[in-house]
Amino acid sequence: MARELPILPSAAQPAEGTAPEAVIYSRVFCKNENAPPLRLLVEFLKSRGQLPILPPDMSDAMLDDWAWVQVILGYARDRKPIQVFCVRDRGTYQDLFEQEQRQFREDLSSHDDIEASLAQEHVTRARFILTTRMLEADITEDGYDFNGWILEFFQEHCNGIVQIDRQGFFSPKGQLIVDLSVSEE
Repeated sequence: MARELPILPSAAQPAEGTAPEAVIYSRVFCKNENAPPLRLLVEFLKSRGQLPILPPDMSDAMLDDWAWVQVILGYARDRKPIQVFCVRDRGTYQDLFEQEQRQFREDLSSHDDIEASLAQEHVTRARFILTTRMLEADITEDGYDFNGWILEFFQEHCNGIVQIDRQGFFSPKGQLIVDLSVSEE
């Protein structure tokens, strides 16, 4: 497990003559106090027919750690893995947590419907944010499905609400409830 943060897209310029890689971020704003250890996520993925590819240096102690920050999970050997980050309302990356929370509260405040109000309350009460990062040019349908299972695990087991960049916030049944596609561009 590496500790490469921040999660937000950086303002760093790509090398001259190269285009920046398009990245897709998705998040689960979770109201539970703690994120579960990675072992529970891996077991959940396996129970859904997924075969997560873990980093070769991942130890049992890392799988059982409640204070994990980042892990990479592969879904296919010939594809880049999905980066999974967990930032909390306390500790080392509290400032990053607060920055993301503030950004999404502001995005939601421009909507005046009940769904946006409920999403904003959920974001406000979140104790940690689980974020996934995928390279758009490399991800396949299997990768999107794999990412969806990761999001579902945290939504179901950590009292979370899902947000996907360039789309918006989703209900537990997977329906778009707050469209943020226009405000994020």
